[in-house]
Amino acid sequence: MSEQNSLITNPPIPGAPSVAAPSLAEPVEPREPLPPKPDQDAPETVSPTGTPTGAAKTVNSQSGRFLTTAQGARVADTDHSLKAGPRGPVLLQDHHLREKITHFDHERIPERVVHARGAGAHGTFVANGAAAGVTKAGFLAKDVETPVFVRFSTVLGSRGSADAVRDTRGFATKFYTDEGTYDLVGNNIPVFFIQDSIKFPDVVHAAKPHPDREIPQAQSAHDTFWDFVSLHSEAQAHTMWNMSDRGIPRSYRTMEGFGVHTFRLQNAAGETTLVKIHWKPKQGVHSLVWEEAQIINGMDPDFHRRDLADSIEAGAFPQWDLGIQTFPDTEDEMFEGIDLLDPTKFVPEELAPVQIIGTMTLNANPTNYFAETEQIAFHPGHLVPGIDVTNDPLLQGRLFSYIDTQISRLGGPNFAQLPINRPHAPVNDMLRDGMHQTAVHGGVAPYWPNSLDGGCPFLAGEDMSAYIDVPQELPASRKVRENPATFEDHFSQVRMFFKSLTPLEQDHVISAYTFELGKVYEENLRVRQLQNLANIDERLCAEVANGVGLAAPAPIEQVEDHEPSPTVSQIGGTWPVEGRIIGVIADANSDVTAVARLSSLINDAGMVPLIIAPKGGKLDGGLVVQRTYLTARSTEFDALIVAGAATPGDDAANSRDAKAGSPGVTIDPRVALLLSEAFRHSKAIGGVGDVASVLQSSAISPEAPGVVVGDATPVLTTLTELLSKHRVWDRFPVPAK
Repeated sequence: MSEQNSLITNPPIPGAPSVAAPSLAEPVEPREPLPPKPDQDAPETVSPTGTPTGAAKTVNSQSGRFLTTAQGARVADTDHSLKAGPRGPVLLQDHHLREKITHFDHERIPERVVHARGAGAHGTFVANGAAAGVTKAGFLAKDVETPVFVRFSTVLGSRGSADAVRDTRGFATKFYTDEGTYDLVGNNIPVFFIQDSIKFPDVVHAAKPHPDREIPQAQSAHDTFWDFVSLHSEAQAHTMWNMSDRGIPRSYRTMEGFGVHTFRLQNAAGETTLVKIHWKPKQGVHSLVWEEAQIINGMDPDFHRRDLADSIEAGAFPQWDLGIQTFPDTEDEMFEGIDLLDPTKFVPEELAPVQIIGTMTLNANPTNYFAETEQIAFHPGHLVPGIDVTNDPLLQGRLFSYIDTQISRLGGPNFAQLPINRPHAPVNDMLRDGMHQTAVHGGVAPYWPNSLDGGCPFLAGEDMSAYIDVPQELPASRKVRENPATFEDHFSQVRMFFKSLTPLEQDHVISAYTFELGKVYEENLRVRQLQNLANIDERLCAEVANGVGLAAPAPIEQVEDHEPSPTVSQIGGTWPVEGRIIGVIADANSDVTAVARLSSLINDAGMVPLIIAPKGGKLDGGLVVQRTYLTARSTEFDALIVAGAATPGDDAANSRDAKAGSPGVTIDPRVALLLSEAFRHSKAIGGVGDVASVLQSSAISPEAPGVVVGDATPVLTTLTELLSKHRVWDRFPVPAK
């Protein structure tokens, strides 16, 4: 080993399971539990009634050096049941066995009906004061910092489903304000499938797996889903967004968020404004390509969870700007011809620009998934002074549904007392008893008014930051089961959305519809959905019809044309590259000093370098290998750099790895697969040194767009510029239609 190589240092790579490396032998010296990892956090230590305890956040963690029962009695043996002799029956009196098995049998709680598959993180929100003119909400005042917990999720799949499915994503944020907890419960799509919450059980039943076979899991490409949406033309808006690239986001941290509904804000003077709420990711809005998503779901079904946790551990903290679109609070609650109470409509940003009112940074992973991410309970009715709901019929139903759900999932009405749900404001609610009551209430008069408890609790006035249901004049009306006429336009915004996409993105939409309808068994369902597409766009319908082998119907509705909205497209801008993952392909023949320098340059740029080699361990000089030809797949990386000869590894045989291909090749087929996949997924590819033969074996021209060969520094500089655009979109230009 040369002296120069001995100076090689390895940049930190996220993914360590524990704060300390394990010993080779089983530890036998008793010690206290290890602390959380540096990237982990836990709920604030407030009491069940919101009082700060001053205790460390680890106070709710396990304690003590020795294994105990749930009652604190130390245990000497947890490997053997108490038996009547070594071969005798197990005795009923084995209380440790009974406690251990009984608790295990009850470890699981009912999973969420929707949004079951989730990932969460702790963070902070800092307001910039721009909202002060429209709301008196204290946490939106200038420079106020508020702790938050965010839960991202898919909608359709079970807890055990894959991450990179075509689906809507939940984006729910809990703000622990000093005026009470505020929950912003939204999605990554600004419109919803239905206009009235009474249809919510129907759309979920239709989208979930078929009840007879419980398949397909976590996907919309099946008969019941397309039966429902083809019969409900109001669902075409959300379906179009889902069929776009928005349905398969690259990561949670490159995902936009929307409050979906229109909310009403009130300022200190009592003036009201209608708003729609947006989360704008600092790294831009980016998506996967469809083949990439399909590979990911097989190779790494935890792809989005891992990406979020690793980016936080690596210090590339995800950030979003919180923004609002504001509208006059008029009697008709309309804006530019758009009904603001219709949840299947969005307001193009050209008509109402998004005003940024603060920034959220996620900077810590949960300490325990179940206690935090699984038990967190959101509700759109958790509001603070200055923020109120509207009469959106979908939102109105959600105000009932969420509490009902939490009572079922979390075992009773006291779910707000779980540590992750506890308010950071004083709680004196006069609510008593119930399952899982952890507060110890004093006093004898949990009613209002009272004199036995000295009159406490007292009602707060408007000048004391009391929550106010904003007074609203209601016109004379009659009880009816119907929608306003303004809810009846189901196609014009869908057409506008499609026409707002670039030709490449339109091709992706066509492909998505063709794939989904191609998985539908009943032909009449495909024909019915094609009729909806015909009402949206003639070319879209014709291309999909051709793909599924059916005739394209003529439109039967006259649809108004709107100007395209450029903000709908995800292509065309540049964004920061922090947290992007670069795979560096190296082997024993590589210039290890150059590879180490390249790895350091990537790390210094805020990205994560992962060394890919024929086998695990270390290269010459101590350079740690993070992935091998066996374990690596192109989908994990945002870009690849070839820095070796890629000669076949010792396990390059079909009997070991079917991807290894035929014997006798000079380039390991798994490297060729890595590169060819990355190339057709429009990812940037670099080469350092003599890599012509490797590229040639992968059918990649060094002159192709987004392929850069040369010395380490200029290669990385150019690759970074390419990554700022997310992908090399001009590698495969779309033919003129």
